[in-house]
Amino acid sequence: MNDLSDPVPPGQTAPDRIDGPLAGIRVLDLTRVIMGPLATQILADQGADVILVEAEGGDTNRVMGPGPHAELSGIALNLLRNKRSIDLDLRSEAGRNIVHRLVATCDVVVSTMRPQVLVRLGLDYRTLSAVKSDIVYCQAQGFPLDGPQANEPAYDDIIQAASGVSDMMERVWGHPALLPTIFTDKVCGLVIAQAVTAALFHHQRTGEGQHIEVAMQEATSAFMLAEHGSGAIAEPPVAFDDLPAAGYPRVLSPERRPHPTKDGQVHLFPYLPKHYAAIFAEVGKADAGDDPRYADRRAALRNSDSLYRDIRAIAPLRTTQEWLDYCRAAGIPATKVATLQDLVDPLPIATHPAAGRYRVIPQLARFSVTQGTLRRSAPLIGENTADVLAELEAIEHAQPDPQAKDPAAKETAR
Repeated sequence: MNDLSDPVPPGQTAPDRIDGPLAGIRVLDLTRVIMGPLATQILADQGADVILVEAEGGDTNRVMGPGPHAELSGIALNLLRNKRSIDLDLRSEAGRNIVHRLVATCDVVVSTMRPQVLVRLGLDYRTLSAVKSDIVYCQAQGFPLDGPQANEPAYDDIIQAASGVSDMMERVWGHPALLPTIFTDKVCGLVIAQAVTAALFHHQRTGEGQHIEVAMQEATSAFMLAEHGSGAIAEPPVAFDDLPAAGYPRVLSPERRPHPTKDGQVHLFPYLPKHYAAIFAEVGKADAGDDPRYADRRAALRNSDSLYRDIRAIAPLRTTQEWLDYCRAAGIPATKVATLQDLVDPLPIATHPAAGRYRVIPQLARFSVTQGTLRRSAPLIGENTADVLAELEAIEHAQPDPQAKDPAAKETAR
């Protein structure tokens, strides 16, 4: 299969297949750093024509960490793939005029600029929807537009602290902390991509465009509360014994981590009471299956700390492979512990025309009929400016003269 796991050379497409479910959709990308670029990467991988507007010097993600080219970090090589880059000075009238002309040819605009900046530059929804009334316009920023922090700068670290992540980490480790991944950026990138495709579906049915707001703090908080709302969602709240009502106990256990084996590490996850009994029986502790602490899922949830400790105590009695073999046969979830390098090593290799060989991260979903391809390598800053502007002029010249169909309008024009 030719897909992002089996790259097609730049400029070529896989034969006999629609090149992604969003083929034919045109997106104007006014995003920066990771959140927005991840969202538009997803749209581009799924076939959309994404036109990335960059200022002089390019986006921050181009220099986030090492890479094989001065303009292409390891992050940017995948984050900017399947996009076209144009460099514009959005502070100038000429730059803004080009953006307005491009909007007239697009289906979607995605922005991560702060609200006051969008208004100042004339790139806000009210202005651009006057250019194209059915535009799908997704505006993402740190905090809700109707709140007092709407115009405050926000990055992943800030939103982790503002959306309960730091509190969650304090419950586990005894002090506030941040997850060692740009958690909120990536969650909100997924939310943006999903919201845009939902709005495109609505547009297809009705012809209507709309404004979409993705506030990072709000979206991440909702994501966190899926399980951590827990008993606090009930009114009045309910809780286990002396545990707080908010927070899912099993996930908040400091004992929840991989287990040492005779020769390495494994993560064992006996999810059902029969799993608890089977995993202890394997090492000669058949009576553990009768332990009232693990008699049912609710009891095991309340006693997550002791369950994890008991599993950790028996894990070194077998090798990693012995545990994997046993758990597979018994239907118990288990896996070896992968390193970050383990994730990189099997990735396919493509060749970038300027940066050379690099690893291709697969797209997040597989489509049996409309799988997207690696149509374009990540562009250099402004690499496609001339082509996009020439294409824009061709589109504008091909559009019928609105006065040609209205003789009265012609007379008025004279």
